[in-house]
Amino acid sequence: MDLLENIREGLRSVAGNRLRTILTALIIALGITSLVGTLTAIDGIQASLNSNFEGLGANVFNIVARQEVRRFGGRIIQKDEPIDYHEAITFRRRYKYKATISISTLVSGAGQVKYGSKKTNPNVQVVGIDDAYLTVKNYKVGQGRPINSGDIDNALTVAVIGNELANTLFQGKVNPVGQLIRVLGSQFRVVGVLEKKGSLTGGGDDRVVLVPLENARQLAGERQLTFDITASVTEIGDQEMAIGEATGLMRLIRQDRLGQPDSFDIERADALVKDIEETTGYLRWGGFGIGAITLLGAAIALMNIMLVSVTERTREIGIRKSLGATPMRIRQQFLIEAIVICILGGLVGIMLSIAIGNAVAFGISSDGEGRFVLPWLWMMLGLLVCVAVGLFSGIYPAIRASKLDPIDALRYE
Repeated sequence: MDLLENIREGLRSVAGNRLRTILTALIIALGITSLVGTLTAIDGIQASLNSNFEGLGANVFNIVARQEVRRFGGRIIQKDEPIDYHEAITFRRRYKYKATISISTLVSGAGQVKYGSKKTNPNVQVVGIDDAYLTVKNYKVGQGRPINSGDIDNALTVAVIGNELANTLFQGKVNPVGQLIRVLGSQFRVVGVLEKKGSLTGGGDDRVVLVPLENARQLAGERQLTFDITASVTEIGDQEMAIGEATGLMRLIRQDRLGQPDSFDIERADALVKDIEETTGYLRWGGFGIGAITLLGAAIALMNIMLVSVTERTREIGIRKSLGATPMRIRQQFLIEAIVICILGGLVGIMLSIAIGNAVAFGISSDGEGRFVLPWLWMMLGLLVCVAVGLFSGIYPAIRASKLDPIDALRYE
């Protein structure tokens, strides 16, 4: 009996025991679904997050006031002062590197906005911006126009509002552009509505009111504001040099003494992307571990079924041996059967895992804008795992079958 004939015989045996084959393949399918499905869901979530960061770009960095108090040996050594308006303006004027500079300030993170008798929950961010803010932060205006340099220079009482905020106040019945709203007790005319940003920031970008910088200072009154500086360099390769230049200039403006740490933080946009990739890497290992445990259980179940198959086909094995089948050919037949069953289950599991994994990724993305992922690497890994499980599960039953004495096998009832 040559190898090709052995393969055909193995396939006939699989086809002749359809119920057992289907049940066994389903066990393997569940194991592959848990493995590849988890990895697919993680890839889908990361792809969705990365797509949100694509527009922001890795060539953007922020200069912000440090929020926490720096300590040394359990005692406070320095508490950084906020970046004030004049420091931010001086930085923008004196920074000579090729970059677009934007200045902004958070006036309130829990403001309330009113339009007529309608009002929002006190969870609206009120942000003072300059004319470069929308471009640098990659906000897109869906209706109306952005805040321009004329609005900034003349401190006009105009505002651009987030998508969710517009829906809450105007409910799609009134065009928001041109309407008057009250923000922290002051009246502003809506000149634009932002496109939906999504859930990456918890929906905060869709509950925002953007007003000119000078108006933001007036809204704050006597309260001290801290100003954030955002820079966008032209070429991503220039970022390190641009950050170095910005650090030196900001230390000079802030009068940081030689040898002392910076009194500010520089946050890079790509740093968060790297953090996300590192976190999803840990999740992948966790998913792989869960899938491996499930597959181990499936492999043990398959081995048990193959042992039952050997027992049921003892007389058949005896006949084959009496006709000249070698122990190697007997082992091949049972290994081929185990591998075929695993591959069939693996194909079903891969199809289920793609559907379930992407459904989970879309479900977690609350804005419903997740990205469909076809994980070729995990699909190939799944098939290789199926072959490995087939070999692992079939090797012992195959060896046991090959060692049967043909005379005793023929007498088996």
